Amino acid sequence: MRIVIVGAGKVGFSLAQRLSEEGHEITVIEQDEERRLIVQNSLDVMTISGNGASPQILADFGLLKADLMVAVTDRDEVNMIACMAAKQAGISRTIARVRNQEYAGKNQLDFNKALGIDLTINPEMVTAVEISRILLTPAALDVEDFGDGKVRLLEVRVRAESPYVNIQLKRLTLPDQVLVVGILRQNRMIIPHGTDCLLPQDSVFFVGAQAAIEGFSEHFSETKTKIQRVMIIGAGRIGRHLAKILDQEGISVKVIEKSRERCNELAKIIDKGLVLCGDGTDIDLLIEEGVGETDAVVCLTSDDKLNLLLALLAKDLGTQKTIVRVGRSEYMSLMGKVGVDVILSPRLLTAGVILRQVRQGEVVSVSLLEGAKAEAMEIVVSGKSSLIGRKLKDAKIPDNILIGALVRGNELIIPDGNTILQAGDRAVIFTLPNLVKKICKTF
Repeated sequence: MRIVIVGAGKVGFSLAQRLSEEGHEITVIEQDEERRLIVQNSLDVMTISGNGASPQILADFGLLKADLMVAVTDRDEVNMIACMAAKQAGISRTIARVRNQEYAGKNQLDFNKALGIDLTINPEMVTAVEISRILLTPAALDVEDFGDGKVRLLEVRVRAESPYVNIQLKRLTLPDQVLVVGILRQNRMIIPHGTDCLLPQDSVFFVGAQAAIEGFSEHFSETKTKIQRVMIIGAGRIGRHLAKILDQEGISVKVIEKSRERCNELAKIIDKGLVLCGDGTDIDLLIEEGVGETDAVVCLTSDDKLNLLLALLAKDLGTQKTIVRVGRSEYMSLMGKVGVDVILSPRLLTAGVILRQVRQGEVVSVSLLEGAKAEAMEIVVSGKSSLIGRKLKDAKIPDNILIGALVRGNELIIPDGNTILQAGDRAVIFTLPNLVKKICKTF
């Protein structure tokens, strides 16, 4: 597939890197010469210095036959105009990263399509929704849904006192329709076999029916009660979206933000939550506002190091669960090692949403896990796949590719070696990132 990426920031670089590794023909357009050179010297892609919204550039460099344009600069208007110019020039599909809700809201969908924008992605809203799903499942480090909500992937941490420690997976007594598909151990992702065991502090990934997963997750939670009180530090776009979602879910929300302007904006959109204009790094303020009695603290300032310190402080004061937003994904493994429960990168979440639209074949959904150390993807099995009609135990599926679930019509199947794939099955697959190209060819 020929893909034009406008913008070589963090999201643009990440997309160019992953898609070029999968064999796509990538062209990156960037006005900032320093950013362009970083991409040119780091990746096997074509780079162009210039304005991605210019039809002349698209024509001069032979980009009018591209299959897709993805505009991910840090300016909404540039992204929208770039997509509009691309569509008018003949590029068939366009995706724009848009932060402003005035452009990205539900009421704007028809208007954006009229402009030539097929999909708008709001990174802050994507991140807020992901955080809310994790908060609504107490034991979860990550939650992803597939198969129109029939299948759930859950990441949890194994505690030393867990009854599942040091038992081979094939001997574990798991609920019906639940399967272990991945283990993160000491920063290394393992696609498990039946002889593997769970160890204390492993992060383990389960796939199964949504109801079964929700009940089973309680075995890994330090508390059996659902999260009811959440403190959010930082009322930027993510904080505002999250506070509104949690407020609507009936969760008691307390937001601390230094900017009075942001506080006033937030106070207008939540009904029951409390907005405090103050410094989230003030220990006396945190203690006074009961940080130790909250079920979760979400640190959403723009400073990664500050978010880490706030999370550790909250944990030390007694908070059960800490969630941190990071701008630099290379910090994710370090934060996990020092005790932060959940670390989320808006860049990786946004890249996952865009990859879902880009991947060749019948890829329905893509989720990047643990700083892109693994991927969970939902793919429709092609009628031309060599796997059709064969038992999985006899099929030639590459190593480190595990089919966690199948959705066949309205039926959910947790497969075993005797399961036979059929054309049109929606397979939920857990794998390592370097195998995505093989999956698209195999399925």
